[in-house]
Amino acid sequence: MMASVLKWIVPWEFSWVFLLTFVVCGVLYARGARRLRVSLARQLAFWVGMTIIYVSLHTYLDYFFEHEFFMHRIQQVLLHHLAPLLIIASYPGTVLRKGLPLRWRLRLLQPVLRSWPWRLASGVLLNPAVATILFVALILVWLVPSMQTLAMLDWRIYRFMNWSMLVSGFSYWWLVLDHRPRPPGRMTPGLRVLSPGITMTPQIVAGAIVTFSKTDLYPIFEVCGRAFTFNVLTAQLVGGVIMWVPAAIIESIGGLLAMRQWLRLSRSGRIRRKPWPTRRGTAVAPVQQAARD
Repeated sequence: MMASVLKWIVPWEFSWVFLLTFVVCGVLYARGARRLRVSLARQLAFWVGMTIIYVSLHTYLDYFFEHEFFMHRIQQVLLHHLAPLLIIASYPGTVLRKGLPLRWRLRLLQPVLRSWPWRLASGVLLNPAVATILFVALILVWLVPSMQTLAMLDWRIYRFMNWSMLVSGFSYWWLVLDHRPRPPGRMTPGLRVLSPGITMTPQIVAGAIVTFSKTDLYPIFEVCGRAFTFNVLTAQLVGGVIMWVPAAIIESIGGLLAMRQWLRLSRSGRIRRKPWPTRRGTAVAPVQQAARD
């Protein structure tokens, strides 16, 4: 019994980089959660998201992700959509910073955040246009049969594919679920609500193409050896439906969470409204104008 349980826990491909990154993030969050008042829902969202990432990348399930198309689609939806959405929805930034000792925050974290490499990387990855394009493009690029073949044949490309999906998911959902008005937020609250509807459209189209295809688009899984004895076209159909329906549902949930933040900002009066122009070229606020009329 114990041996069968350990089989699923032991990673298919061990990675020190992933393990150290995962442990550091978990320890910092646990320390920060003890020092701050973090609701149970936020903590649950964070740990469920972290668990999904670990299970998707560092357990024996990775074998099935590498050897069956529809299982690989499940992994991509988890890494690109669900796990980043859950973690960003828990708003862990303040908690993670609080997990660092004060001396480390002053001597290590602040200089890093002020350095030009960090400002350049964050300026690119958190640019709304770049983050949105990468969020969609990476799904479509890795869905190209030739790119999928490269990822399956080279473990370095395979890991880069998974990490790129995860990073693009974090940057995109960070922008969409931002709880601040613009500025300092990088997207307007209305655009945050509309964005998931825009990004899900090409994914639905790609999923439909894969679903209704009558030919084996990814023979590389046959070459590497399939994990299950499913019919090839049946497994491909299931994979297309996974990237079509569940991914769209998750993005719809993200849009609803963004709508919730928009309503919260509106109720608190934190959304800046542009004044109405008058005939003389001056600007009068809508409330003032209504009072004068």
